[in-house]
Amino acid sequence: MDEEIKVLARKTVDKIYRKVRRARSTEFHKFGVNTGIGADGTPTKYIDKIAEDAAVKFIRKSDVKVNILSEEAGFLDFGGEYTFVLDPVDGTRNACRGISFYSVSLGVGRSTLDDVDFGIVRNIPTGDIYIAEKGHGAFLNNKRIHTPDLPAKEVLASLTLGKNFDKTTLSLAKKYKVRSLGSASLEMCMVAIGALDFYVVGKEYLRVTDIAASTLVVREAGGIVTNILGKQLDMSINLDDRTSVIAACNEELVHEIIS
Repeated sequence: MDEEIKVLARKTVDKIYRKVRRARSTEFHKFGVNTGIGADGTPTKYIDKIAEDAAVKFIRKSDVKVNILSEEAGFLDFGGEYTFVLDPVDGTRNACRGISFYSVSLGVGRSTLDDVDFGIVRNIPTGDIYIAEKGHGAFLNNKRIHTPDLPAKEVLASLTLGKNFDKTTLSLAKKYKVRSLGSASLEMCMVAIGALDFYVVGKEYLRVTDIAASTLVVREAGGIVTNILGKQLDMSINLDDRTSVIAACNEELVHEIIS
């Protein structure tokens, strides 16, 4: 991948990060206001709108041509070879409630999740930045990261519960120590650094915009990403497809989860 595309991806994430951080100090009361319906068919919150607008405006002005796929704007064809698979704010509900766990997530690919070559996830409240490039590893704040070879003696998992739980996640919740944190991209990155041993979304719920970058981060850190059946996860770069997810430190843990 050309260096100029990676530079544009980094700068786009930085634009969103700075825009949301500034707005948090002056416009937090507006974060949860509905501003319309996004391309994914769900209400667009003010925080999502300002974050996405910052990205689109910046990319439109760039001499580097890339397309955008984002939950609010849908697919924007700017004639590029690559598409920025963007979730401007992953964890919108957390952001609107003042819970400091939400991110900007950007993966760079062509047509499928499997061909995403570069990914960035930035924790907006903390500033921590995860970057991965296919074949070159994964990094947290410029330090290389690896999933542990084995899970912790007392396994710690993050599960999507509430209205999106299923029988698998319910059984896992009874077996392991559990968290449910509300930002798929960051929860998967927690697996990449060993803070969590696995992350599971049992229902076909997540879109590629949620996980394009973090899937690459986990895999480049040495972890495994599958669907709930244990099949290696791949999906088209569009807003129509949805998927379940298992992100885990090793294959043995995936087998234990699905059994």
